[in-house]
Amino acid sequence: MAKFMVPAIQDNESGWGPCAIPEQFKDMPYQPFSKGDRMGKVSDWSGTTYQDRRYLGKYNSQFGGGSQYAYYHEEDEGSFRLVDSTRVPKPAYMKNRRFNQRMNQKNRERREQRWAAQNVPLSKPLKYKAQERIRIQKKLAKQFNNRQRWDQKPQNSNKRRDASVTVQSDWAVVEEMDFPRLVKLKFFEAKEPIDIMRCGSMEYYNKLYDRITARTEKRLERVNRMFHTVTTTDDPIIRQLAKQDEGVVFGTDVILATLMSCSRSFYSWDIIVQKVGSKIFFDKRNGSDFDHLTVNETALEPPNDDGDKINSPRNLSLEATYINHSFSQQCLKQDGEKYQFENKNPFLTEDDQVQIASVGYRYRKWNLGDGITLIARCEHDCVAYGPSGELVFGNIKTLNEWDSKASGNDEWRQKIDLQRGAILATEIKNNSARLAKWTIQALLAGSDFIKFGYVSRIHSRDSSRHVILGTQQFNPKEFAVQINLRMENAWAILRCIIDYCQKLKDGKYLLLKDPNKPVVRLYDIPDEAFESDDDDDEDDEDEEEAE
Repeated sequence: MAKFMVPAIQDNESGWGPCAIPEQFKDMPYQPFSKGDRMGKVSDWSGTTYQDRRYLGKYNSQFGGGSQYAYYHEEDEGSFRLVDSTRVPKPAYMKNRRFNQRMNQKNRERREQRWAAQNVPLSKPLKYKAQERIRIQKKLAKQFNNRQRWDQKPQNSNKRRDASVTVQSDWAVVEEMDFPRLVKLKFFEAKEPIDIMRCGSMEYYNKLYDRITARTEKRLERVNRMFHTVTTTDDPIIRQLAKQDEGVVFGTDVILATLMSCSRSFYSWDIIVQKVGSKIFFDKRNGSDFDHLTVNETALEPPNDDGDKINSPRNLSLEATYINHSFSQQCLKQDGEKYQFENKNPFLTEDDQVQIASVGYRYRKWNLGDGITLIARCEHDCVAYGPSGELVFGNIKTLNEWDSKASGNDEWRQKIDLQRGAILATEIKNNSARLAKWTIQALLAGSDFIKFGYVSRIHSRDSSRHVILGTQQFNPKEFAVQINLRMENAWAILRCIIDYCQKLKDGKYLLLKDPNKPVVRLYDIPDEAFESDDDDDEDDEDEEEAE
C-alpha cells in the first residue's frame, strides 16, 4: 500500500503567505508582473524605441519599471573624459592673425589716402567697395561700443580730471564729506519760506512756442541782454539784511542748489565760505566757471578732452550756457508789457545802456531750526497766465543736442514729436546733476512751473547755429519726483554743511568737490586768497559793518 507523505506546512502566525523564501528562488531578484502586460522588443535596453506619444505607454508594466535588474558600476568614473579638452596650439601663421588684419587695414587706408592725395580718380567698383567698407566699419564700431558689459567702465572714465582750483600746499583740510554718507541723510523738509523783498521785472511767456514741432522748427536768435550773476556778498540787499540781523546763513539759489544736489555731481566745483561772527556767507569765486552749465556730466561716456575741440567739455559748457540764455529771452513777449515787482532791480544802474534780461528776484527766509535762519536770493524768469486766468511764475531752461553720433543717442528730429519722453529720460540720465540743480532752484523760488526748451544744432559740426524743436512744461514738485530728487535729503545735506561751518573759527574757507572722487573737502584758506588789494579793503569795511 502506497504511503502518503504529508507535506510540511508553514504556519504564519503574524499574517498570511509563506514564512520563508524557497531555496530555489532564494538569490533571484523579484520583478512584479501582470498577465495583462504587452510584450515589446526583447532588446529594448534604452526604453526610447517607441517615441510616438500614442505608443509611449503601450508596453509599460502596470507596476512601473523596476530597478532590480539595473547595473551599477562600483568604481568611480569622475575622472573619465570622453573629449580631450587640452588646448591645441595654434600654428605660426595664426598667432598674429588679428594683428595682421589691423596692419592690412591700415596699409589699405594709407593706399587710399595716397591715391586721393595724388588726385587719382577711383573707378566706380573700387569707389563703391571703399564706401561699403567704411560703412561696415562704422556699423561694427557702433555695435562694439554698445556691447559693453554692464560692469565695464568706459575708457575715458579712468582719465583723471583737473580740479576747478589748484589746491595750495598751505591749505589745511578741515573736514571731508563723502557722498555715500550724505545720500543717507534725512532732514525734515523746511517750512514755507517768508518773502522779505521782491525786486525786478519780468516779461510774459509767449505760448506760441508751445506749438513748435520738428517740422515747424524755429531758428534760435541771439539776444543781446545783460544777465547779472552777482555773488552773495556783492548783493546790496543781502548786505543790508545782514546788518539788520535778519538771518544767520546767506546765499543765492544757484549756490544753495549746487550744495543741495552735490551728491549727483561728477565734475569739480568750489564755493567760498566766509565765517564772520555768527554769520555764514556762501560765495562764488571771482573768475570761476561756476555759472556755466555742464553737458553730459553724468553720462556713461562724458565728453572727452581729446579729439575734436568743438565737443570738448569747456566748449560744450559755453555753448549750453549761451543757448540757455538766448532761449529764456527769445520765448518771451517782447512787446513792452512787463510784470513789475514792488522794488526795482537792485543791480540796475543809470550807466547801464544795455537791455537787462527778464528776471524777478525774491529774497526769502527759511527757519531751519536750532536758531538757524537761511536767507537766499531766488530768481524767476517769466510770468504767465494759468488755466483759470491766475498769474503764475516760472523758470525757463534749455536741453540741447550737440552731436547725436558722438553722444551715442538718436537724433531728436526723428523722435521728438512721437517719443519726447524717451529723449527726456536720456537727458535725465546724462544730465542728472544739472536737472536736479534747476529743479531745486525752482522749488526754492516758489515757481509754479518750469519750462524746458529742446534746442539742437542745425549741423552737428557747427556750434554757432541752432534751432528750437519743441518745449515741455512741468510742475517743479512733480518733476522732482520724476528725477528721484528727495528734498528732505537735499535739506539734510545743506544742514550738515551749515553745522560743520558753524563750528569753524572766523575766517575764510573753501568747499571743493574732488574731481575724481565722490568727496567734498573743506579747506582753511588765507583771507587774502582769490582777492586783489582793492577787494581786500572793501571786504574789511563790509565785515566791520556786518559786525
